[in-house]
Amino acid sequence: MDVLNTMVGRGHEQVTMYSDPESGLKGIIAIHDTTLGPSCGGTRMWPYATEQEALTDALNLSRAMTYKSAAAGLHLGGGKGVIIGDPRTDKTEALLRAWGRFVDTLGGRYLTTTDVGTTGRDLEAVRQETQHVLGLDVTLGGSGDTSVMTGLGIYMGMKACASDVWGADDLRGRTVAMQGFGKVATHTAEHLIEEDVRIIATDINEMALDRARQMGVKVVGPDEIYDIDCDIFAPCALGGVINTQTIDRLRCSIVAGGANNQLATAEDGEELHRRGIVYAPDFLINAGGVINASAEIGQPYNPDRSRQQTERIYEQMSAVLTTSRKQEISTARAADILAESRLDSVRRMRRIWRG
Repeated sequence: MDVLNTMVGRGHEQVTMYSDPESGLKGIIAIHDTTLGPSCGGTRMWPYATEQEALTDALNLSRAMTYKSAAAGLHLGGGKGVIIGDPRTDKTEALLRAWGRFVDTLGGRYLTTTDVGTTGRDLEAVRQETQHVLGLDVTLGGSGDTSVMTGLGIYMGMKACASDVWGADDLRGRTVAMQGFGKVATHTAEHLIEEDVRIIATDINEMALDRARQMGVKVVGPDEIYDIDCDIFAPCALGGVINTQTIDRLRCSIVAGGANNQLATAEDGEELHRRGIVYAPDFLINAGGVINASAEIGQPYNPDRSRQQTERIYEQMSAVLTTSRKQEISTARAADILAESRLDSVRRMRRIWRG
């Protein structure tokens, strides 16, 4: 990859790499855009096969965070941290504290929280080395587990899509196929179960499948999930799962889930639109986590305020659906327009102030 040209082409401001031989840390922080405020995004720890794969993930995820915060009305930019390693075997206090020192060198341009492979307990170690951490446990003055509000936001996004497709946002009796049953999917499922939704799920983690079974969720194999006859297909694992190979297999009216960067390419969003499948743009409906974390900034955390703002995802999704229909464009493009219009307006305002 030609890193600098890729950064320029996608609007990235900064990419920083860091290593700590003593702890074994190899990490990357990508800052996409700080027009609206300091960049914010979780730290992901994953056993990437190559450094190229880790860099690509950091670039893609940081850009998505810019759009997520912009669409949600937050005063934050987009950033992402990735650590190359297996969180089950490579994670140590020394590594996490080294990561904290890395984050601290950026002087607040990047605020970190949890993501795939990291937990609230991990943040406590990171916090020993830097103040630029969000999402600590509520007992430590933080906003706690970001997956709770993320799950709520996805549920609200599903209901907004249901209203558009079926004329009512009641999900009772509907079937949702969930690809991945981690923390976010679990919290989403809790809301769905309360509404008597039938859930069919898959995951590569046996503990996640056991949790699903205990909740009364039917479990299928990882590859079977695409062929389930359902009302809503919910990608809740890693990205790129909506692509030319999988779209043909989908048997749903709506795609709405918690995974980041669900579309392998922008064209896949257009293809869903052509086929009449309503897509809930991931950065729009999975914004509950960053909304929750942002509620810590500059004031005591208030869970009611966080919940109210997360519930507005319903309105934002409805607005995107309306734009999609009026302009005859995909929901993916309509959501981009929503985020880009806010970024552009702030940039124009800054140029005016500077004379």
